[in-house]
Amino acid sequence: MPIEPKKHPMPVQDPKVRAHNFDEVALGYDEKTAVAEAARCLNCKNRPCVAGCPVNISIPEFISKVKTGDFEEAYKIISVSSSLPAVCGRVCPQETQCESKCTLGIKFEPVAIGRLERFVADYHNKHFEGILSVPVSNGHKVAVIGSGPSGLTCAGDLAKKGYKVSVFEALHTAGGVLVYGIPEFRLPKDIVKEEVEALKQYGVEIDTNVVIGKTLTIDELFEMGYEAVFIGSGAGLPRFMGIPGESLKGVYSANEFLTRSNLMKAYKDGSDTPIMHAKRVAVVGGGNVAMDAARTALRLGAESVHIIYRRSMEELPARREEVEHAEEEGIVFDILRNPVEIVGYHNPDDRRDPKNGFVTGVKVIKCELGEPDEQGRRRPVEVPGSEYIIDVDCVIMSIGTSPNPLIKNTTEGLDVNRRGGIIVEEATGKTSKEGVYAGGDAVTGAATVILAMGAGKTAAKAIDEYLQSK
Repeated sequence: MPIEPKKHPMPVQDPKVRAHNFDEVALGYDEKTAVAEAARCLNCKNRPCVAGCPVNISIPEFISKVKTGDFEEAYKIISVSSSLPAVCGRVCPQETQCESKCTLGIKFEPVAIGRLERFVADYHNKHFEGILSVPVSNGHKVAVIGSGPSGLTCAGDLAKKGYKVSVFEALHTAGGVLVYGIPEFRLPKDIVKEEVEALKQYGVEIDTNVVIGKTLTIDELFEMGYEAVFIGSGAGLPRFMGIPGESLKGVYSANEFLTRSNLMKAYKDGSDTPIMHAKRVAVVGGGNVAMDAARTALRLGAESVHIIYRRSMEELPARREEVEHAEEEGIVFDILRNPVEIVGYHNPDDRRDPKNGFVTGVKVIKCELGEPDEQGRRRPVEVPGSEYIIDVDCVIMSIGTSPNPLIKNTTEGLDVNRRGGIIVEEATGKTSKEGVYAGGDAVTGAATVILAMGAGKTAAKAIDEYLQSK
């Protein structure tokens, strides 16, 4: 039977409908479509797709089970390597990782590995009613700081080996960036909750509202009997450009804007969480977070939303699928533009606003692409005299984040780099402090969910070897 040259399309909400709700955009494969897509897999002996997966899922093996309709067995295969399959199937950039290595992709479109992973995870969560077997305790205790993707992965891998794992989360809900950073329409929070509950069945304990560095220190965790600590506290400290007008009312960091909407449910009618329902919004940046902020602003009632990015569409770092969804929903891309000032209106008679006014626009300057930088991307070069103003009443800065300095400032012997990222051995996640490991955005700065998971997996293996050798 000839191989279908293209992936089976993902069913999605109509753009005109979804732009006004927070329901999930992608609707997922049904059983028939999943089996048909799995049949496209060549089941290569050298398994190049596995090499492209940061957590080394046995991709051909799980797909072969989907092909025969044994979806639960497919889930078991994925779960050996991944603690968050329903999450990864939704937000992992498969197109630049496993799918980019797919042999079928040499001639045709690659197998839709991410869509099949999502289908398998969703099928399991819908149909499985059993109780997961809890491994026998090995008598060792490990503390994990942060319940984002790296922390949950590390905790899950260690719990499956019999470790007593406690996860300490600063916020009131477990999930880290999965709950405060990624919108409901891309990653429903019930999905995250299900993944967290599955880890709890393995014996993982999650303590929320615990700020390591304030409530407890790392040294105090060791005093409490924990023999190793993994730091997966993420990168929640937003960056700004340092241009005039950033203190005006109506200027947000993407972190604050998305946290108010995602974690604090400001998008729901009757919510007590304040958030600006602006009519004209500009989002500065071109990554996935910028897409999330822009599409959230649209759903909050904005009549126009602009993405301002200083390079071209080809250099845009966001996932292609997210960019396409944003374009379909009517978001405007102002490419080769760089903000130089946020313009505002000041009312000296307004006692509520004695110092700062309100945003009325953002002044941008046109750019051209010059020579490549150290990362190989062509540098944006500003064109003198090309400034103009885009009329907006809200500006959301999405130009990256840095690790929160709290942990490193309260922990002696923990080396960090100039951006505040914790310095680790790449092969193990081991830090300069004995018994302390780290991974994810706390090390690299803002990156992808799957890379954070890979770092958590690496550290879990190293912690296991460390404690077994003591």
